Amino acid sequence: MGPHRLDTSIGPPLNLDAQTRLLVIAPHPDDESIATGELIQHVRAAGGAASILLLTDGDNNPWPQRWLERRLRIGAAERERWGLRRRGEVGLALGRLGLPQEAMHALGLPDMGVTRALRADLLGALRLWAMQLDVFRPNLIVFPALTDRHPDHSAAHVLTRLAVAQWQGGNPRLLSYLVHGHADDQGALVEIASSTEIHENKLAALRQHRSQMALSGRRMHRLADRPEHYREMGGARQSLPWQPSPALRPWLKLTVADHGGVRSWSWREAPLERGGEGGYLLRLPETEGPRFVKLHMDLPSPWIFDRWGWCEL
Repeated sequence: MGPHRLDTSIGPPLNLDAQTRLLVIAPHPDDESIATGELIQHVRAAGGAASILLLTDGDNNPWPQRWLERRLRIGAAERERWGLRRRGEVGLALGRLGLPQEAMHALGLPDMGVTRALRADLLGALRLWAMQLDVFRPNLIVFPALTDRHPDHSAAHVLTRLAVAQWQGGNPRLLSYLVHGHADDQGALVEIASSTEIHENKLAALRQHRSQMALSGRRMHRLADRPEHYREMGGARQSLPWQPSPALRPWLKLTVADHGGVRSWSWREAPLERGGEGGYLLRLPETEGPRFVKLHMDLPSPWIFDRWGWCEL
């Protein structure tokens, strides 16, 4: 097949051909269809290859399971069964997108626990990414945006960027996608072309995620119905984007993840100083590659989305 060039809004053209090797980072089952269902079809139409790195099985999702299984209590065995069901749905969705089940590689990280895994064993997590990079050798990686409000998504961004920065096997193009939250204007916008047939097939792939469509079908359809677009990597910040209330500071922590590993401080003990425009600067030695900072509170909360999230310095 010949080259397949997709229209872009601002960023450089996205040229797809038989040499394209697309790696999609999907934190949960259904992210691959919502965020990249059309892009995967374009890659396959151009003769390229695609692989899906599924980070979690989406097993920490009790309300749809209670509804469909007519049960109240969800224990470890029930969660494991639900995760296997959701992983199987990814295989069905990929079939609609033209990929075999073998294109999915599941890491089995804890659902709603990717940030925790990153903080507990960053080097171990990066080894998992490195193995996938070495085996598949992608030249295009599409992964969640740093500003995505779901903590598994933003942590996936951090892990992907750090892994690629250390990888010696190539220099893949990096494009991020947003599922949860509001887009910012950091990084050039890359918007792919579509057609009615391609879009309808994407929605057909989404419908294979029956466990999620049962209670959230309208919301899922709305997310997948948006035009697919991606962002090139934007610039890093000089100062932290947060100026938290003094009332919250006794419970706040800052966590840094970079080439040197993971470090955490309470807000009061962090190496902070005021910048010229009133923002906070984090004073740390220079490092190779990207550096990411997260503001958070280690307190239980019924709310799954991040209040502050990560930023890149």
